[in-house]
Amino acid sequence: MTRTLKNIFDAHCHYDDDWFDEDREELLKALPDYGVVGAICNAVDLLSAEVIKDYAEEYPYIYYTAGFHPENLENIPENYREGIARFLNHKKCVAIGEIGLDYHWDIPKDLQLRVFEEQLILAKELDVPVVVHDREAHGDTMELLRKYKPKGLMHCFSGSVELMREVMKLGMSISLGGVVTFKNARHSVDCAREVPVDRLLLETDAPYMSPVPFRGKRNDSRNIAYVAEKIAEVRGMDAQELLDITAENTKKLFNIGD
Repeated sequence: MTRTLKNIFDAHCHYDDDWFDEDREELLKALPDYGVVGAICNAVDLLSAEVIKDYAEEYPYIYYTAGFHPENLENIPENYREGIARFLNHKKCVAIGEIGLDYHWDIPKDLQLRVFEEQLILAKELDVPVVVHDREAHGDTMELLRKYKPKGLMHCFSGSVELMREVMKLGMSISLGGVVTFKNARHSVDCAREVPVDRLLLETDAPYMSPVPFRGKRNDSRNIAYVAEKIAEVRGMDAQELLDITAENTKKLFNIGD
């Protein structure tokens, strides 16, 4: 990095993760000094939504989502949708998320499909965006997205250019992160080059998925600068221009005012 970049909006992060326990307050206070103007913390269940709500109330640049991640469905309460809906009444809760399907882990598929579908229905009823997690489940994920056509984001997009184009047809956006800087990330780089720039968001998935040169270390929103540099390079544009565009895309998608 040869210059300081600004107007960084992290479309997807998890600052409630244990990895931040030792210095969370110090880090969250400091991020705006590094050009971070926004960060959307994503819930994995109702408990995490309550925690990140507190961050959103304390730090002006932080927003959050509420929803059930496919890895967090054990003992999900019967009335979980009412819980999600209550969070959506909060002015800084901007979407239902992180929701979706994860076939990497041995989690009952019928349960995953039911809860994902129920949350997509709730998003349509409440007219709010969704943040979708799709891991090794492209076929079933796309089937449900075609059925309900939600507005929202395919986060940490890992599919092919062809799949990205299917997502574009649905009117959704994708977000890309540190993977685009990895040596063998052909799919991600191809998508970074081909995705319409008005449908592209940038994310960290912090504390995970750190870009080169921090791969394997804890990630945070500052590192989006490295992602922007890489994507701007493959698109033949300026990194600051890309950050300005993706920040506006994020605010528009999640209905965040200045």
